[in-house]
Amino acid sequence: MPVERLRSLPGLAWCMELPPAAGGAVMAPGILSVGLHLIGREVLSLAALAVSGLLWLLLGLAFACRLVCDRPRFRAASYSPAALTAVAATGVLGSRISMLGRQAAAIALLVLAAALWPWLTAGVVRHWKRRMAGGVFLVCVATQGLAVLAATLALALPSGWLARAALAAFCLGLVFYGDALARFDLREVVRGAGDHWVAGGALAISALAASKLTAVPWTGPLHTALRWATLVTLALALAWYVLLLAAELRSWRPHYDIRRWATVFPLGMTATACLSAAGPTGVGVLFGLGEALLWIAVGAWLLTFVAFAVSRRRAR
Repeated sequence: MPVERLRSLPGLAWCMELPPAAGGAVMAPGILSVGLHLIGREVLSLAALAVSGLLWLLLGLAFACRLVCDRPRFRAASYSPAALTAVAATGVLGSRISMLGRQAAAIALLVLAAALWPWLTAGVVRHWKRRMAGGVFLVCVATQGLAVLAATLALALPSGWLARAALAAFCLGLVFYGDALARFDLREVVRGAGDHWVAGGALAISALAASKLTAVPWTGPLHTALRWATLVTLALALAWYVLLLAAELRSWRPHYDIRRWATVFPLGMTATACLSAAGPTGVGVLFGLGEALLWIAVGAWLLTFVAFAVSRRRAR
């Protein structure tokens, strides 16, 4: 079918209009599914997984449509930090699928995410600048998404080389976080459209990756170092949570923005990191804290979905 006819199809035209930031809508239910599984809410967890999987397929279609029909726009979008949600969303979805025992499918998603990561990361980093919005932290989130999925598979299979690959990705993700923090415009804390929460979410996914790695039976002092890395990154993520929540209450921003899905994801990721860290670190109180934070994240997802539905209705 000629490219011109593809452009004229209503469904594909709509897909091509989806911005890269829509990837946050995949990541949010994906991490909620992981958290709900950890607290034993399987029905809700599978429902969230279904939503995440369907949105992942839809955004994959949008990705392919832009590649075929609008190469200039495709290249421009791939330079945006939001493009890295493709890697992060694939990693989160793969981790939940691995928890279902579908290791072959999870490995396929790891291969896909690992193939996308260097290409998208290189394009994004080349176009970095000073005083960026919260999306700059997605370079850390995407890298840690690979670490989480690789570590999850390393525990399920088990596999020593996957564990080492996950450890390397985790360390690289922390380096990226430091660079992103230096470029983050701190004014976004009080005026951001939603993606400013990724500043804390990036540390939360780092803590999740560290907790998975702590559960790997390492020998020597590495286990102790990873346990402390889990606790430190989680404490910093919780500090960001408190700071960002206080800023939201001080400067209320109730209108819908697609970047609000990037608020829900860090809320769910912080909760899931607490739940995951409780066992490997031996700090049992984290599980109760994580469960409480998880229901807050579920509520935030529902509110964001309602706001999205209202905005779509008004746009008609």
